[in-house]
Amino acid sequence: LTRRPTTHSTFEKESKTHMKLMEDRISQDAIIEDGEILKVGSFLNQQIDVPFISRCAEEFHRLFGEEGITRILTIEASGIGLACLCAVPFGVPVVFAKKSRSSNIAGEVYTSQVFSFTHGTEHRIMIPRQFLTSADRVLLIDDFLASGEALRGLDDLCRQAGACVVGAGVFVEKVYQGGGNRLREAGMRIESLARITAMSPEAGVTFG
Repeated sequence: LTRRPTTHSTFEKESKTHMKLMEDRISQDAIIEDGEILKVGSFLNQQIDVPFISRCAEEFHRLFGEEGITRILTIEASGIGLACLCAVPFGVPVVFAKKSRSSNIAGEVYTSQVFSFTHGTEHRIMIPRQFLTSADRVLLIDDFLASGEALRGLDDLCRQAGACVVGAGVFVEKVYQGGGNRLREAGMRIESLARITAMSPEAGVTFG
């Protein structure tokens, strides 16, 4: 890919444009339910708006394209489609951590425990060792960042493999739940396309 020179002011302007696109899409199509549940199934989860997500992928490539990414890593199931679209501009494979061991996983694996606050359950995520090595530079992709458990678990798998986590691309971050701040304080670079500071069925979504 040929990249045009980007000044600092242009970089900030383009980043704000992509964030505005995601914010507008959330405001337009998302449904807020009690219990701080944001439903984005019409474009991000159950139904994926491929042209829209492809534009988001271009933003992640703009942010991380110079980092020498060799693999994109996510967790099944909702992250897989998004990660595949994000992998296109990078030209790298997608690896996804499974939440249960199936017959097609043989041999040694890296594992980590991840607690899902949404479902109130704990998952033992795993990746076969041949798909993640110490030579890899990894970009993590996740649809939502709330408590930060998913990204923490993926980062743990990379640490076990000796792989370098370059950063994480997040589509929607719930800032008020604190997971992103904890991960940033621990040294992880996180780029979020929309940052939600508050939301309710009555007041809607506040971005910041």
